[in-house]
Amino acid sequence: MSVLLFAIESPTIIILVVAAIFLLFGGSKLPQLAKALGQSKKAFKEGLDTADHDERSSRSRLDSVDDETLFEEARRRAQQIKADETRKIER
Repeated sequence: MSVLLFAIESPTIIILVVAAIFLLFGGSKLPQLAKALGQSKKAFKEGLDTADHDERSSRSRLDSVDDETLFEEARRRAQQIKADETRKIER
């Protein structure tokens, strides 16, 4: 593993990778590529923040409900599913 890290950090390898990218994309496309990469990174971070916020808000809503209310709702939904299945069989 240390040999691989040494090879990646080698200045010659870095120069070769940059040259290959330059040849593949050209000088005019590199700024556009960098801008797109930055926008993608920003959108990804915003998505993570939104997901984290949604998770925290859903936890606070569930914390305010007691166990008996949750069990009643689960029983009600189970009865509803069973009734729906019975109606499908009767058709």
